[in-house]
Amino acid sequence: MIERQAETVILRPSDIQPSQDDLRVVGVFNPAVASFGDRLVMLARVAESPTEVRKGWTPLPRFAPTGRTQIDWVMNDDLEVVDARVVAMKSNGDLRLTSASHLQLFQTTNQDGLNWQFVTTILPESPWEEYGIEDARLTKIGNTFWITYVAVSRSGAATALMSSNDLVNFQRHGIIFPSENKDVVLFPELIGDDFVALHRPNPHSHFRPPQIWLARSPDMIHWGRHELVLDGLHDWEGDRVGSGTPPILCDQGWLTLYHGCTRPSKAGTVGSYSAGALLLDREYPDRVLGRSAQPVLQPIRHHERHGFVPNVVFPTAMLDLGDNLQIFYGAADACVASVQLSKQSVLDSLERNPHE
Repeated sequence: MIERQAETVILRPSDIQPSQDDLRVVGVFNPAVASFGDRLVMLARVAESPTEVRKGWTPLPRFAPTGRTQIDWVMNDDLEVVDARVVAMKSNGDLRLTSASHLQLFQTTNQDGLNWQFVTTILPESPWEEYGIEDARLTKIGNTFWITYVAVSRSGAATALMSSNDLVNFQRHGIIFPSENKDVVLFPELIGDDFVALHRPNPHSHFRPPQIWLARSPDMIHWGRHELVLDGLHDWEGDRVGSGTPPILCDQGWLTLYHGCTRPSKAGTVGSYSAGALLLDREYPDRVLGRSAQPVLQPIRHHERHGFVPNVVFPTAMLDLGDNLQIFYGAADACVASVQLSKQSVLDSLERNPHE
């Protein structure tokens, strides 16, 4: 691992006001962050669960067309626990989430990323967002901010798109990658004549290790020309891999962080999530120049090891500070945290492609 610098916890569940009186905040995490003028803006995921407890029953929240969160109560005997986040219906195997997420917008004029102030709430609106909206990534291309996020419904986890010119008003553009596909990050400039994204297919049939793919688009809506970028080859990424932070351009190429997860040690648990780094060619971003053999960040702090889902470091935003990188991440699916790493140390840690 790389030595950490200037690390802090930014937001905790106790800092967040629930969206309804009958809900409690169980996590604020996986933030999208970008610079906008003299301020930083953040879109954080806020996960909520019902406050009411009924012995022998499990509450399963979902967003209704009214804009409020409704609760479906299901007998425990009719459910199988997948992990802390997910249960399965014994009758048909359908999955439900134990919490429902929305996005909250924060801002700060402190360039160290401290003292965030609440701005507004973004709630699910469409049927494909019935079980929540999650894990936004924020990229500025030209004068437009583009936000990818996970839309969860009874049809699965898909990736949807929003845009904004002022980060106050948002236009929704619908689904751009259907279920099951998530962890979509956008490159901050056109490559050739194309918008470019990294994405994570999540197939039910596992022919190979988990993977990250690349896609291109002429208009940000229609995506194709998919290419494999990365296989989860190492033990720390053996269960799943996925894009983390929108790439930044450095002298060597496109630098981005991604997450890897170990296989769970027993049923009903989740493996350990860590962060790795990936260096891609500037002109041919499907070409890997270097990648992490070992994580650059692992869950070692208390707030990373203990939370709604223990042992999670999940990077979702990275700012280029010159010599350092400021990384924002979700810790244990409970908190928003930030840490600085030396950019050169990250680059030096990469296992270079032997063909380069």
